[in-house]
Amino acid sequence: MAKIKSDCEDINVSKPTLSVALTMISIPLSMILWISNILFKKLYDDSVNELDEGVPPFRWFISIFIPLFIAVYGYTKRSLNLSGALLGVFVGFVLTLSSYGFLACLLTFFVTSSKATKFRAKNKKQLEADFKEGGQRNWIQVLCNGGMATQLALLYILDVGCGELPIDFNRFYRPSWLSIGVLGAFASCNGDTWASELATVIDSGLPILITTGKTVPKGTNGGVSVIGLIFSLLGGITIGLANYVMLVYTIDADMLAASSVQWPIIVAGGFAGIVGSIIDSILGATLQYSGFNRKTGVIVEQPGKDVVHISGRRILDNHSVNLISSVIMGILTPKIAYLVWP
Repeated sequence: MAKIKSDCEDINVSKPTLSVALTMISIPLSMILWISNILFKKLYDDSVNELDEGVPPFRWFISIFIPLFIAVYGYTKRSLNLSGALLGVFVGFVLTLSSYGFLACLLTFFVTSSKATKFRAKNKKQLEADFKEGGQRNWIQVLCNGGMATQLALLYILDVGCGELPIDFNRFYRPSWLSIGVLGAFASCNGDTWASELATVIDSGLPILITTGKTVPKGTNGGVSVIGLIFSLLGGITIGLANYVMLVYTIDADMLAASSVQWPIIVAGGFAGIVGSIIDSILGATLQYSGFNRKTGVIVEQPGKDVVHISGRRILDNHSVNLISSVIMGILTPKIAYLVWP
């Protein structure tokens, strides 16, 4: 067990650097491209910004108070460690300031994923070598789960302003694209979390490896099951439903009546939840190492003595897989929504 603990600590120190590198590259690059697009539109587009009236003081207060409250609450409940709580304040501030719809996605993801992680924690200890009591997300996990959504929210502030707009690709193309992108990123993370944290301890059967169809031990990266996919769908739908309810209650009724129907937000959340979970599983089965330690009976993420290789290679870790999946769904979900929105 001492060897396993040491191995896991090594992974936590060295592997997340890839996640950080991906984020450090993707965020500045996309920001430069988007800002260039905004400058071009300002020069050649005379359209009026619907949210160009400034930020009300109450919104500033809410944007500071709620993230601080969530961070303190998560820290005291051991859902976040200190680094995770500090970064969570910044993530929450950006998302709340940009749109209360984004805040609804964040709150729903944080609360439901934390509850899912704590569900039957004793059973999970027997399956995962690096399981932490209560979840205790650090700054790396906060970054990889909320980084893409935060980036899109920052772009929303720069391009659109601060406030809620209905999803209407004809009238508000860029705000709608960014809003569905935030939804897709959170729904993907929530769907994957529900599948991995709930299906693992509820489903009595063994999962199958998504790339081969062969049964694998519970906790194997890339293992899927019918129950797991259902939980992924429900996790995404929950994010979509929270976003939908918040927008309906915060957007002016006349503006809603003049816009497209909003209920497909729920469908978009379900789509991102299940597709994001599948993408996560494919990445986990191919680019993330999974091995079974015959001595301890748990799944480990690096080779070693008494470890039997199951699948994957040591290219990505779980944080990197989560980040890549959320980035893909943050881009794919609005593209699909644009094509099929009623």
